[in-house]
Amino acid sequence: MINNYFDKLLTKNEARRMNPLSLAFIGDAVFEIVVRKKLILENSELSAHKLHVKAISYVKAHAQSSFMKVLEAHLNDEENMMYKRGRNAKSPTVPKNANVTEYRVATGFETLMGYLYIIGDYKRIEELIDIIFNQQDDEKEIDKNGVGR
Repeated sequence: MINNYFDKLLTKNEARRMNPLSLAFIGDAVFEIVVRKKLILENSELSAHKLHVKAISYVKAHAQSSFMKVLEAHLNDEENMMYKRGRNAKSPTVPKNANVTEYRVATGFETLMGYLYIIGDYKRIEELIDIIFNQQDDEKEIDKNGVGR
């Protein structure tokens, strides 16, 4: 028997009852795969190592924390609630390369991504990630042109 893991979704109520750290667990993977796909589509000439280094700059706690600051204004009440559940969840460890505040905000971000993924709201994931990438592109353009300094 083959299980169809790609089509199995949870209802919003089922997802809300999940441990936020479990949602963050899947959300971390969801965000990383989107970042990796974006990077490989835009930088197919780069080596796997260079792609990996670029991916790290997006998926580390510091970056996710800064993304969340941009996204907060775009969240609806339900998304904001899920983000806060993840942010306020007590994680047993904090990586040595992140401070506690950044790590908690990043966990909230991952929880939100996991929640949207597990309920099948892929369109909303794309919308939020587009906001992140567009903001990143705008910042690169400002740095390149020296505008805003």
